[in-house]
Formats: sequence, structure tokens, C-alpha cells
Amino acid sequence: MKKRLFILLVLAIPLCTSAQLRLRHPEMYVGVHGGLLASTVSFNPSIKTMEPFINGCILGGNGGFVFRYSEQRNCAVQVELNYMQRGWREVSDATETTEKITYSRTLHYLEIPFLMHIYFGSPAWRGFVNVGPQIGYCISDQVSSSRSRDASERQHFSIDNPFDWGIAGGLGFYYRSKNAGVYQFEARFNYSFGTIYASKTSDYFRRSNHMNLSFNLAWLWEIKKKK
Repeated sequence: MKKRLFILLVLAIPLCTSAQLRLRHPEMYVGVHGGLLASTVSFNPSIKTMEPFINGCILGGNGGFVFRYSEQRNCAVQVELNYMQRGWREVSDATETTEKITYSRTLHYLEIPFLMHIYFGSPAWRGFVNVGPQIGYCISDQVSSSRSRDASERQHFSIDNPFDWGIAGGLGFYYRSKNAGVYQFEARFNYSFGTIYASKTSDYFRRSNHMNLSFNLAWLWEIKKKK
């Protein structure tokens, strides 16, 4: 089911752009974006020290480059190259004999989303929806802990799968100025279908998927002006 949805989104991108009315002049933009990201990992079996939900989240940064192209009204293709700080956190309760322990794991990813950019509104102010598949690769792994942890805990092992794949969806709006580019805000949710730990029947974890919520600002420039 996950692979079918991923493939469907890949195929839907060219179908979206071909199904719309054509613009008189194509629009092409390049730019940069960045912001704050809240991240966690959904484990099954669950991990008690990640409950309640807020205990399992870490805050990090994300940012990258954006390319957007449209020949059709209300629909464009958007490709990005991003750096993302994903991961999770664990907080154990303090007792009379032990102190509170905090363990956090930050996984640094390079990510490429392939998105349908569906927009609406006036030429100056537009709302939009971004949706599509994404792939990524973990380039480094960072651990922070208030004191030594039990090495037998499976979620503290090195990850098995640095490659990641999943879907992304975002909502936002932007202002298109005449001479200073496009100013944009977006809230985006990413869900990974790929697991960071092996998930075969004989493995401990049946699920270990990233979930991320980001809030980004972007600045884009039109590289082919309308005639």
C-alpha cells in the first residue's frame, strides 16, 4: 500500500501539469528556504520514555534550495534539495534514587522532495498546497544524553537503513512583488514510509518511521521574466 501511494504521487505530478490551462508565459523560480522543524520517530513496540508525545519530540533546523516551474495555470512542479535535522527524544521520570534522564538522537538528512505545487489567488497574493513523494539519506548521527544509558535498548543501536522515502504535504501562502521576488510561508508535514531499523518478522521493531512538522520561510526569484 505504501509503495503504491508513493508511485501514484510520482505519476500524478506530470498528469497535474498537463491537465491544466496553459499560461501565456511559463513561470520559473529558484530560491532558498529554511525554518524550524519538530521531529519524532514512531516506534512499534512503543517506547515508554517517549510518552507523552511531547517527550518524544526534538526541535531542529531545516533549509535548502527550491526550483519551481509552471506552464499551466494553478499547477506547477517543485523540486527541492534540503538539509533536515530529524530524530527523537526520551525522558525518564526522576525518582528518589535516580535523577531524570534525557536522551536525544539527531539524524542529519539530505532530502529531495518532488512536489505538485497547486496555487490559487491573485497574481500578487497566492495560497498554495504542496504534495508529493520524497527521498532522503542520513549523512550523520548525533547522540546526546544526560548520563550513560543501557546499551541493550534497541533504539540506541546504530540505524540499519540510512535511505529514507515517504510523502510530504504542505499549506502556505506567498506574496509576489514586482522587483524583489517571492516571499513565502509554509507549514509542512513529512511522513516516512522507510524505517530506520530493520522491520522483518524476526526483527525487534515492526515500525520505526520518521514524522516531521516544519515551518519555513522562503525567498524565490523569477529567472525568466514575463514579456
